[in-house]
Amino acid sequence: MRVPWHTVELGHQKPLTSARPQVSRRTTIAGGAIALAATCMLAGCDVDPEPGAIGPALKPGAVSALAPHANTELGKRIDGAPGLVVAGERLNVGLLRRFYARHDFEPVWTTRQAQANLLVNAVLRAGDQGLNLELFHANLLRRRSTLPPLDRELLLSDAFLSYADALARGAVPIERRRGDEVLTPGPIDVPATLDNALGSPDPAAVIEALAPTTPTYRALRQALQMYRSGNRATTDRLRKIEVNLERQRWLPRPLPADRVWVNVADERLILYRADRPVFSTRVVVGEDVQINQSPEFRTTIDATFYNPPWVIPSDIVAREILPQVSRDPNYLVRNHMVMLTNGDAEQLPGPDAGLGLIMFDMPNRFDVYLHDTPDRYIFNRENRRISHGCIRVQNPREFAALLMHQPIDTINRGIAMRNTTRHNLPVPVPVFVVYETAFVDTDGTLQFRSDFYNRDAEIWQQLQRHPKG
Repeated sequence: MRVPWHTVELGHQKPLTSARPQVSRRTTIAGGAIALAATCMLAGCDVDPEPGAIGPALKPGAVSALAPHANTELGKRIDGAPGLVVAGERLNVGLLRRFYARHDFEPVWTTRQAQANLLVNAVLRAGDQGLNLELFHANLLRRRSTLPPLDRELLLSDAFLSYADALARGAVPIERRRGDEVLTPGPIDVPATLDNALGSPDPAAVIEALAPTTPTYRALRQALQMYRSGNRATTDRLRKIEVNLERQRWLPRPLPADRVWVNVADERLILYRADRPVFSTRVVVGEDVQINQSPEFRTTIDATFYNPPWVIPSDIVAREILPQVSRDPNYLVRNHMVMLTNGDAEQLPGPDAGLGLIMFDMPNRFDVYLHDTPDRYIFNRENRRISHGCIRVQNPREFAALLMHQPIDTINRGIAMRNTTRHNLPVPVPVFVVYETAFVDTDGTLQFRSDFYNRDAEIWQQLQRHPKG
């Protein structure tokens, strides 16, 4: 049985011998957050410097979060300590500072009781979105009248801002996630959205409009309501629904109408055009062991390679190729491989090469790609988790024909030339590699899949965290 290798991205200028520098598939959450904050600062957007606070977001045309403000009691309270706490619960200083900068650091809710009550009711319905109410100070909100006026003011704003932020980009934003869970929507100015809600006849609707509107999100919410009202689901099933509602909040709004969708949990690829599925095929994904799991990310397919060579990185060479060579001196020759001076190995193109006869160029930090394989029998397996993270496509020629807008005979003729060639797509196509253990299939039916990477529990635990001071 062929050993499944991990693919290295082929360089555009020297596709036969070069590879872009390797990037670790395991980056630290803290490192990612620091880099994100640094990038945001360079771009001139606001950054939340508070440890554990909701992270940076663009704020076009608004007052800088670090700008001087009026010397008000509220302003002093927000800037008075490294952590802002009300009744034992920590508040998000970054979001509060940005919101009150829009109001000269003066109280907002004392003259807007009706809007505040409507927004409180919305927050207390957060469970309908699969969210834990205590993320938004639910118990304190219910007894807010017992709090001092300034505490009550800050508590209301923090609850509304945090709820809006959770709907807009997830209650577990990218800076709190694993290094291989990097899907995220575009930047959303949450304080500006709350401001817009203040002038609306239905402020709750403005905030709740930040949630996804995908068919999967709607179906999961309906299922959550049905299971809760009937007590008809196990705890595990309810948690799976809540976790996958959260994953939907990590997606862009709206999704591109033309896209490639790879659901690792479903071990399937779907091509959408104008939001309609036009092609579906089985795929092989990363093994269950953590180092080889397929990550969750977004990129773009730019081109197809016909007859691609395969550059095998030195760590895999040391771990898997050299032991084979030590047992069989003819291993390299028999597998059409040559050793490179940098410790990598290269398998020459051909029908038995690890990448098969076609590869889809989709640059990404994980060096994970879609490609063909000579081992066709593996697609008959129910468990197709046997790669080092890359994704093998069962029907790559049909897929290429659709991406290239060409007849499949044209694809076949290009491959038959036997030389390595790169062909740009007429229009680059976004590709999403996701891990959805609950989703709506192409027929509109809600489906559930096994959590074979054991990621659901970690997300669920994050959703249960409490903002204690």
